[in-house]
Amino acid sequence: MNIADVLLGRAKLKGIQWVLLSTTARKALADQLRALLSQGALVGPRHLREVRFKPGRRLTAYYDALVYMEGSEAYRVRPIAVTWGSNTDADRHQETGDLAKVQAEAVRHGVAAPFLQLMADCPEWSMRVRVSPLDARFIQLARLSDPQHVRAMLAEAHASGNAGSDRGRVSDYTVTAIIYRPGKRHVLRYDPVDPAKGGTVFAKLYIGGEEARVYRREDGARAFRVAREVADWLAERGQGVNCLRPLAYVAEDAVVLYPRVGGVPLSDYARRPNRVVARWLQQAGAALCTLHHLPVELAGRPEPHDFAAEIRDSAKKSDHIPVLLPQVGPAIEALFDRARELHERLPQEPPTFTHGDLKSEHIWVAAGGLTVMDFDCSRLADPALDVGQFLADWQFWQSAYDQASDDTYKSFLAGYAAAAPKERLIRARLYEAVELVKYAGRRLHPFEHDWASRTGRLVDRAWAVMNELQRTLSLPARPLSAQRSGNTFQNSPRAQARGGDR
Repeated sequence: MNIADVLLGRAKLKGIQWVLLSTTARKALADQLRALLSQGALVGPRHLREVRFKPGRRLTAYYDALVYMEGSEAYRVRPIAVTWGSNTDADRHQETGDLAKVQAEAVRHGVAAPFLQLMADCPEWSMRVRVSPLDARFIQLARLSDPQHVRAMLAEAHASGNAGSDRGRVSDYTVTAIIYRPGKRHVLRYDPVDPAKGGTVFAKLYIGGEEARVYRREDGARAFRVAREVADWLAERGQGVNCLRPLAYVAEDAVVLYPRVGGVPLSDYARRPNRVVARWLQQAGAALCTLHHLPVELAGRPEPHDFAAEIRDSAKKSDHIPVLLPQVGPAIEALFDRARELHERLPQEPPTFTHGDLKSEHIWVAAGGLTVMDFDCSRLADPALDVGQFLADWQFWQSAYDQASDDTYKSFLAGYAAAAPKERLIRARLYEAVELVKYAGRRLHPFEHDWASRTGRLVDRAWAVMNELQRTLSLPARPLSAQRSGNTFQNSPRAQARGGDR
């Protein structure tokens, strides 16, 4: 298989899966990792967690690798990132120089072992391997992975009162990388060695200083401020709705610290819809209604985010689908075009505070009620955005659990709609259709054996939402067969047995 053909998309889905899953490619990656290890260390199986494909540019895969260090009792998980694609000589030289500095810091903090090197280039495969905690943009990742630095940082945060006086006892911590996405985002988990001396803490890293603006990334100080102010407002007026309050923002490390939240994510309930789930969904709708009454000045991003921007974002995050599944591309393009047309016809309202990334996994359920978290994307926008995001997210989980669409979402709308204008709910269905395409591009990964069929079903669901909306507006619905010609999924035996998931 020619790597250039894979990166350009000419090899289609088969090419992507060959690079990720074939015996030849897996052996090449294993050889690169073994060459980085110290004597006596071993690399075991690698669990592929996530893939990002930008046609014509690069393919990036994120793994959890099991690594054995001589003298230890068991394998430990080590995140790695592998990118196939070409850099210019200038870019490669600059990156190598920056990474060498970060590598040296990782060695100083004792977090490189058992790897002698945390990076490798394999030109014959156009492949670059990076091992946690290597990241030239998040230079603080190495020290935030060092248990000694973590102990000192948390002790100082507790002593200053920023992290709560009830957790002021000093403890040693074990460090686990939860998310390792070089250049993009990192989340670490700190577990106290002695649970009696404190609770689990999560660390969310940000690019610090001027570079945050250069790379157009979230600002940690702003994220901390928004979450604290939202938590304060809800504590006074939230009527049972809680916000996960951050413990502290450590400016020199550009990191926000969060406590462990009790309960389970609402997304867990999508597996078995029942009356209990309906009640939680209704409470989630009421919680969102409360969030939409937050003062607009609390929004993390003051510039309004409109429908056109959301379509551009969805198109960007799903741009690999038409390349890998040409028969699905026209349906996506037609849906975006139709969404624009309908949105221009609908009444609008002024932007309000919005969560900006309202997924059921960002709403946690416990005996004491609901806790909403992750306000990094909060902004001024049409409140219909949040409603549509949640509805699309719930449909995504139903599809993931192989369930046909049902009416449980109506419980969410019942909780939300009491004080919401009808026009907002109509616009929300437009957002729902657009978000379903985004989730197909962002959450489904081409290494999954059923990626093609699941992607097709989500696009089907998006068009089902669109056609239902058109019927509500007394407009003719477009037949799905005209939207996606040559639909191999709609005509498959499984799809016929499921009634096309509609």
